[in-house]
Amino acid sequence: MTTTSPNVPLMAELTQSRHPYCVQTCIAHDADEQARNLHGWRQTYDQLTAGRFLGELTGLRVDDMHVFREATSQTLRQTCEIPSDAYWFGIPVHDGAKGRIDGHVIHADSFAVRPGDVEFELLTPAGYEVFGVVVSGDVLRHHARVAGYDALIEPLANCAVVPIDSTSKARLCALLAQVFAQGGSASLDAQAQHNLRTSVLDSLLSTCAPASCDIEATVPLRPRRRSIVAQARDYVLANRDRAVSVPELCEHLHVSRRTLQYCFEDVLGIAPASYLRVIRLNGVRRELCDRSGGAAQSVQDIAASWGFWHLSQFATDYRKLFGVRPSDTLKAARAAHGGAPLAH
Repeated sequence: MTTTSPNVPLMAELTQSRHPYCVQTCIAHDADEQARNLHGWRQTYDQLTAGRFLGELTGLRVDDMHVFREATSQTLRQTCEIPSDAYWFGIPVHDGAKGRIDGHVIHADSFAVRPGDVEFELLTPAGYEVFGVVVSGDVLRHHARVAGYDALIEPLANCAVVPIDSTSKARLCALLAQVFAQGGSASLDAQAQHNLRTSVLDSLLSTCAPASCDIEATVPLRPRRRSIVAQARDYVLANRDRAVSVPELCEHLHVSRRTLQYCFEDVLGIAPASYLRVIRLNGVRRELCDRSGGAAQSVQDIAASWGFWHLSQFATDYRKLFGVRPSDTLKAARAAHGGAPLAH
């Protein structure tokens, strides 16, 4: 198997080609728009903190591998699922606020990993940046077998967070940043594509190899608390046409108010009452942005369908969370999808 020489810069190997080497950057002003920019995934982004959203996604696809860098301005709860027989790696760029995956903290000196066909939950704080690599299982297993890392594949499929040392992480991030250094379009022949893929996979697997005995088990941290939060979300969405109260939620879940408070603070970092409001506001925003909503639907209609009866308070809460008025969201969505008239 041909490998990239550590003495030759990666980008120097990408100069002879017949196929485009395209690094693309997408800017999003809405959490769902950010989610849609990651093509091929099944995912939902809910914004949890107040303020206008700004997201940036820079990515490159090479055959069976997608490498990207994602930055998001607000705290997000993400539910994601990558395609069957693929692996997702998430490497935090900075050492500041920490994200979580399925209840596990993603420390500065670690990265997250999840296989395909498994829904996972990410909680990313405001101002979070992460490198992502999605690669097909066949490609990863073949590379691991040839490079002598085949013993890592099963642990990687059954873990959430891989601890790594800071030097290895810095080296990995530098390589991934170099992938995007070209900035525009260049050429990439089959050998150069192979070298790029090999460099990235070598770096990923060699980085986690020393920690293979310390890889965290797949059993989620505090599984009961995560289960309670998940059940709460399901109940709210099942009763979306009315405002579910915290006492009602406690009764439905058979837990005390204090227990519910602990669960939400531990898993999502916010109070239950705040989450109940935020999840419904995200639902309204999603429908306002939906191109299939039709011209007859008004802000009032959509808000009422999510249990908001006090329109003035709803508009205030919506603007506080997303930084824009609900009518502005609907107007922008209709302009983007054919210019249908705005219903009031």
